[in-house]
Amino acid sequence: MAQMDPGTLVTIVTIIVAGAGIVIGAITPAIAEGRAVVKALESIARQPDSAGDLRTTLLIAMALLESTAIYVLLVVLILLFANPLLDRFFT
Repeated sequence: MAQMDPGTLVTIVTIIVAGAGIVIGAITPAIAEGRAVVKALESIARQPDSAGDLRTTLLIAMALLESTAIYVLLVVLILLFANPLLDRFFT
């Protein structure tokens, strides 16, 4: 590893960090979405009359939660395909 080119090392570290980032960035919103759905279903079961309002609020919350995963995907794709670290440190 001491014989490795610095550009190659940065690329390998970027790939590992991108993989870990997408895993954490996908699991966290998925858990939050699951908990939100469970709470909404419990509320609908308790008060069926408010199902329309709860559904609307749930869909808005789900969209906001999913945008977090989309932002993580965007950052990971930038790191993988347009890595700014290579140009910044190895020009």
